Amino acid sequence: MAVDEVQKPDAQDDGYALDASLHDSVVEAIEARDTDRIAEVFAPLHPADIADLLEQLSHGERGALLLVWSEGIDGEVLSELEDGVREDVIDLLPAPVLAEAVRDLESDDVVDLLESLEDDQRASILGILDAADRAAVQDALTYPEDSAGRLMQREVVRVPEFWSVGETIDYLRAQTTELPDQFYHVILVDPRMKPMGNVSLGRLLSAQRHVALKDIVEDAFMTIPADQPEAEVAYAFNQYHLISAPVVNGDGRLVGVITIDDAMIVLEAGVGEGSLSDRVFETTKQRLPWLFVNLITAILASMVIAQFEDTIAQFVALAVLMPIVASMGGNAGTQSLTVAVRAIATKDLTGSNLTRVVLREAGVGLVNGLIFAVVMGVVGVAWFGSPALGMVIAAAMVINLVIAGLAGILVPVALDRLSIDPALASGAFVTTVTDVVGFFAFLALAAAVLL
Repeated sequence: MAVDEVQKPDAQDDGYALDASLHDSVVEAIEARDTDRIAEVFAPLHPADIADLLEQLSHGERGALLLVWSEGIDGEVLSELEDGVREDVIDLLPAPVLAEAVRDLESDDVVDLLESLEDDQRASILGILDAADRAAVQDALTYPEDSAGRLMQREVVRVPEFWSVGETIDYLRAQTTELPDQFYHVILVDPRMKPMGNVSLGRLLSAQRHVALKDIVEDAFMTIPADQPEAEVAYAFNQYHLISAPVVNGDGRLVGVITIDDAMIVLEAGVGEGSLSDRVFETTKQRLPWLFVNLITAILASMVIAQFEDTIAQFVALAVLMPIVASMGGNAGTQSLTVAVRAIATKDLTGSNLTRVVLREAGVGLVNGLIFAVVMGVVGVAWFGSPALGMVIAAAMVINLVIAGLAGILVPVALDRLSIDPALASGAFVTTVTDVVGFFAFLALAAAVLL
């Protein structure tokens, strides 16, 4: 479909989003079992928008919809669905519709689909595929999870490195059924099937027929080992502005290709695995471990406070001002943490610049701390009439904001080196540091100065 033919939903301030009335129309049509109305609503929609609508429906509504109307669910819609919803849809689709949908998919999309399914569903899908496609998918599944071998598609366009532009164009025109639905490069290979270069379709179509392919290869060419972690693949695409890249096995032979759309999905997967379509048990399982960590950190902070019960009892104002110190530290730590996690993901934060970044964050924390120390010092004097209390909270503010800046950088770096996802785990630990340090600094200073 041409770009100007794609039917987009109404534009919102934050970009394109499905109109709520569209969802309501689908629900009304489902309740009325009005298949003509359902088909009318779905007909102009892009597969990604159909997937969005299916995800917005409840489990029961989705089942009722697919019971009366399933012919619009094709391979593209399946590939756009979130994992939990996709499992539901696969269970509900009639076997012929599912078979046709799966046959529409490229091999990498089939592998992605199978990875999220239970064994019985996986066996059912594999049984639908032709023998050659089944063998290719099963081979891809032998590669480690989250590796380039799982991410790649087996459908590649390759030609001998000594061919000319004319020979290549004639070959492509003759391949009426063998070409991938989308591809960006022709891969040049030597007699041992080792990739030697990429020729973009733009260069191919703009060159004269007699021109040798090796004379128009792209400068930006790199191969990706099939066992390379997909996070490193995504980084390479982002760093070197790749559109597609050949994947090679241990012998350096071509086994597949990764395209930019698949690489970008890895980058977008960044923060956790949860989605709005996950069920209660799945969401609980994802969040429970970190809530438990949070509980432990809250207990630690409470234990710190308990050590200064007598001080708090004598100066009730401390109980009023304590949350301010901890809250400011938590926010400062989160700001530093956000920068660090993004920099780790893009490999901008490395061992070579870690010291400089840590010193910068400590400096930022110090400057911010001094500014807010003045503010809170004035508040302490004006609110409670105690210059000593103003000095205590001012000093505690400086200490906690400096520590927050350091924790926001050092905690995610440490977790990353322990192979723990810093985007998921850092928040709880940074909050622990800022709460414990904030409470201890404030109350210890108060005990020393005010008693």
